[in-house]
Order: sequence, then C-alpha cells, then structure tokens
Amino acid sequence: MTAAEGPLVVGVDSSTQSTKAVVVDASTGRVVASGQAPHTVTTGAGRESDPEQWWQALCAAVSACGPAAREAAAVSIGGQQHGLVTLDAQGRPVRPALLWNDVRSAPQAQRLVEAFGGPKVWADRIGVVPAAAFTVTKWAWLAEHEPDAVAATAAVRLPHDYLTGRLTGEGTTDRGDASGTGWWAAPTGSYDEEVLELVGLDPALLPRLVGPGEVAGTVRALAELPFAQGVLVAPGTGDNAAAALGLGLRPGAPVLSLGTSGTVYTVARQRPADPSGTVAGFADARGDWLPLACTLNCTLAVDRIAALLGLGREAVEAGGSATLLPFLDGERTPNLPGASGLLHGLRHDTTPGQLLQAAYDGAVFALLQALELVQAVDGEPTDEPLLLIGGGARGQAWQDTVRRLSGRAVQVPRAAELVALGAAAQAAGLLTGEDPAAVARRWGTAEGPVLEPTARDDASLARIAAVLGDATPLLAADRTSTL
Repeated sequence: MTAAEGPLVVGVDSSTQSTKAVVVDASTGRVVASGQAPHTVTTGAGRESDPEQWWQALCAAVSACGPAAREAAAVSIGGQQHGLVTLDAQGRPVRPALLWNDVRSAPQAQRLVEAFGGPKVWADRIGVVPAAAFTVTKWAWLAEHEPDAVAATAAVRLPHDYLTGRLTGEGTTDRGDASGTGWWAAPTGSYDEEVLELVGLDPALLPRLVGPGEVAGTVRALAELPFAQGVLVAPGTGDNAAAALGLGLRPGAPVLSLGTSGTVYTVARQRPADPSGTVAGFADARGDWLPLACTLNCTLAVDRIAALLGLGREAVEAGGSATLLPFLDGERTPNLPGASGLLHGLRHDTTPGQLLQAAYDGAVFALLQALELVQAVDGEPTDEPLLLIGGGARGQAWQDTVRRLSGRAVQVPRAAELVALGAAAQAAGLLTGEDPAAVARRWGTAEGPVLEPTARDDASLARIAAVLGDATPLLAADRTSTL
C-alpha cells in the first residue's frame, strides 16, 4: 500500500447478496483496499436473511482490507433498504429479517392504503404509497402472522441501522433510509405517530434520527473488527441514497441502476408526492429528495431466463415477435406483487436468443416508463446522458437495450462499488466538513465513457405496453395462498 495523501475512511455496502467494504483515501478518492463476503437469502414464499450473517460478512469484508482498515478515521454503512429487523431486549435478532423483495405483505399493504385514507393521503403525508416492499407492510404482516415475534421485539431496525448499531452500541438511522419505511413523514422529517398507532408499533422501538453531517457514534471495542476504538461512525443510509452520494449526483441528473432490483432516480429540490405509487418520494442523505421508481426483477431475473434457455447472458439476438415480462418475484413497478413471468408472441421461428433479448426488453421497459415521472418532479426532464450503474451496467446487452429503448446517450461511470464509495464519501465528510456529494465529485466517481444514443425502438415499446396492458388483469389475479 502506497502512502495516502489524506486520512483513510471506510465505506460499506451491505446489499441483498453480499457485503463489500472499501478503504478510501479521503483526499484523492483512491481505493487503497477492498473486501467482500457473501450473504444467504431464502427462496420460496418469502425472502429472508439472518442479520447476524450480515455482521459476520461485514467483519470478513473489512478484515479482508488488511492493515489499511486499522488506519481508518471514520466509517459509514450503506445498506439494502426496507428490510425489517426485529431485535430482542439483548439486541439479538428475534427472527430472520424480512427483505425488501419479500412480497408476502401485499394484502397488508392494500389494507393499510385503504385504512389511512387512500393513496393521496399517503403520498402527501408520508411520501410513499405502501407496497409490499416497504417496512410498514412487513411489520403489519408480522403482527398478523407471528404475534409472538412481535411481542418479543424490543427494537425495530433497518439493515443499515442494525449494522451501524453493532458498531456504536446505539440505535440510529438517517432520513434517507427512514423515508422508505412508510412510517416516516416526509413533510415533518419525523416518525408519524398515527401510522405507528395504525400498525401497533411503539415509537420507543424505533432508532433515533441522525441528521446529515452529524456523527452517529464511535466504534466501540470490538475484537472481530480491525477498527481502532473511537473511530467516527457516520449516519449511513439506504443503498440508493448512498449510490447518489457516490456519484456526487446533482439535481436533475438521471440514474438507472441495474442490480438485483432495477431503479431509476434523480436528486430533486421539490418533495415528491405521487399518489399512483410509481414514484416513491424518498429523502436523500443530504437534505434534498430522491424520487425513485423500482422494479423487483432485474439482473437476477434475466440471468434466470438465460439459464433456463441454456444461454450465456450476452447471447441475445435481435428480431422476433416475442414479449417476455420477467416478473419472477412478483413486481413493484407496475404494482403487481402476485404476478409471475409471462411470455407472449411465441412463433415457430422464435430463437432462444430472441427470447433472451425479450427478457432484457421487459426488464428495462418499466424503468424507462417511470423515468420521465421521476425527472418531472423538479420540472421538465433533461436530455443529459443517463448514468448507468449497478452490476449490469458493464454488460453489453444491458447497455444496448437501454440505449435502444430509451433513445438516449448512456454514461457508464468507471468507478465500481458506488454504494460503498457513497458511504465512504459520507464518512469523509465527517472529517472535512464537506458535503459528501461534493467529496464524490472531487473524487471524479461519475466519470466514464459516454455511449452515443441510437434511434428509439418505438415499435418494441408499443408492443410491450400493449401486452402489459392486456395482461394486467391476469397478472393482478396471479396470487398464491402464501400471500
């Protein structure tokens, strides 16, 4: 390791499938060390993970960074959003965490929307309209199906809250992650007592909100981590807000993230309030807003289709009449939590490669449909390049599909692990007093090649829209007894 120009900071990305840690020179943005460790997620009716495994993965990822981690002056954690972590009086998980892509709470979501006055009331007062992804619906599901677990719960946390608490011994969260719970009121920046009463959640079980730029705590003596005792801990935030920090995102700049989920978002000055539920009115980690639309099915769903076809993920072929809606885990945009995948337009001459391309098209379609709504929160959408990030961003088939269906130029940042880098920028901001997004811009994290636009494939867009419109009643009814 060559000498650092400035203090070292650690950024952590605790995602659905793994934890990644980076040690960064706060002065230059140079990543001097990194580490990674996997998570296990259940399959079947639900999607759950053991929070203790997240902690073990964090320790393994940070330890893999070697001596550099011992020199860190500050640390911050970005984590998967919405997951429900229930802790007992000793701080141990009562049960595995219910993850963002667990859609069993869809019936509870529908009942909550109706019980609190309808979608517009939720959008205006909370900023989001409850869907199965959001934490408030998961708590309602748990109360209905596992009342003993609820009775044993002494603290309720989000994934990043849980890990930050393991570092500091304190219960804290931030506005970015709290805004995805369904019980944080966007207009006031505080927990909504009426929503909490509606779902029977004692506000005393919730973490303290830490503001942007504040210190969440310091690292306590932990034998399993190489950090020195007393290292500063930043508030941390949800993964999308962390990625926005990692890009140094300015208001209006559009982002399309291709990961386990697919998201489109931007930073906005105005608070979003979309009663359709398509655009979630999330807060960002700085004091602005992060209007966002999310699909449950993205890279994993397309990879699964490729595996079923016996193809590599890049083995796409143009042409054909097939439309494939890869709703393998239900769907959030459009809001069809009980849906399954749908294939339409199959012909004798349809090739496996054309089916795979149809899966890419189906995954990208909903995100691009929502992008204009996301960008319209602050006014007219811009025509600047679409920032393409996430695990799929460097895949040729993903790049080509986004360009063809959007008709826009696409920029692929060279920097990897933007969630971890955003967390690192937040940690650096504690030391320097800078805005974390300005830190990331100084680091040049968004720089990368710009792929020129191609003619928009309006015929494919119209075909997918027609199939989705005709199939929506069928997909909306495609529920199982486990929901």
